[in-house]
Amino acid sequence: MKNKIKIITFYLPQYHPIPENDKWWGKGFTDWRNVVKSKPRYVGHYQPQLPADLGFYDLRNEETRIAQAELAKEYDINAFCYYHYWFNGKMLLEKPFNEVLKSGKPNFPFCLCWANENWSRRWDGLDSEILIKQDFDNYNLDEHISWLNKAFIDDRYIKVNNNPIFLIYNASGIPNLERFIKQFRDKLKSFDFKDVYLCSVKSIHNRLKDSEAINVGFNAVVEFIPGSEFIYPRKLFGLPKYYFYKLFNIFIEATKLDKWINTLPLTIIHDYKKLSSLYMKKTVSKVKTFPVVIPSWDNSSRKKNSASIQNNDPELFRNWLTNAVQKVQDYENDERIVFLNAWNEWAEGCHLEPDLKNGKKFLEVIKNVINNLN
Repeated sequence: MKNKIKIITFYLPQYHPIPENDKWWGKGFTDWRNVVKSKPRYVGHYQPQLPADLGFYDLRNEETRIAQAELAKEYDINAFCYYHYWFNGKMLLEKPFNEVLKSGKPNFPFCLCWANENWSRRWDGLDSEILIKQDFDNYNLDEHISWLNKAFIDDRYIKVNNNPIFLIYNASGIPNLERFIKQFRDKLKSFDFKDVYLCSVKSIHNRLKDSEAINVGFNAVVEFIPGSEFIYPRKLFGLPKYYFYKLFNIFIEATKLDKWINTLPLTIIHDYKKLSSLYMKKTVSKVKTFPVVIPSWDNSSRKKNSASIQNNDPELFRNWLTNAVQKVQDYENDERIVFLNAWNEWAEGCHLEPDLKNGKKFLEVIKNVINNLN
């Protein structure tokens, strides 16, 4: 008998003050500050997006973390995939997950995605005004694996064929990647794990092709939105921003327009219905691929120069999720996984947690799709 579909949502452990954010963005900063100040940019633009059931929480609070897990479990979400910020032993936003690990609460499955990009003032991982750099020249594999092992041995950690699943957000950003993966696997085996199930996330800056990912040692790839896979369909006018992002930033740096261009409220409007159709029409890859589905996406609250993939129709989300589930039904055992982006990316307009406008509509779709499958 085949295992059930696993629905895993990306989880941002950001909503609590840390000294670094106090220094960079102002005392007491969290993303809630961006969320509440957002305003509509175009007719019908859904901003600000404000939380309903869970409110403006602080992730240092154990009751909040438990309430999140209970809500996710109620609507047939199987696990959180926490972003893991590791900079050669220096960690950021680590407190919520460390408390989950230490306390054993909530009793809810999880895995980790190493967000291995520079922290910069642009919120996009590009190399402008770097706050903390990923210094791979001095990367300490032993130290990193030693810390990861504490998570991997936890009974709640998601395993594939008894091996912990570990996502890397930007694989192409790692020098000598094939050697790195071999050393990563070898070192983990010294901690009594048979192996690790590595996934390359098809994030916006990851230029690794699917076949290349497998050839250098990954087990699978994970779709991601926003990513570099498509020129995103757009409404009205505007460049397909994420396709030209790197060239765009090079241009404004060369022309010294950084500060000016970032003050302009330019929002490029993409078409959710057409985007979801592109993903649904994708042929099943020969490479093991875990689909991703988004309820909506909009980073207007973070950036004046922004993009919007707005969706207020749960039926469009239902169609996309149903398609994604169908694509993994024939996978073996633990590999029947669909990722959702995201549980709580409020400042990117990408959340399954209830808001004041849509409530639990998107959560109800997940439960309905899974119940129909069963």
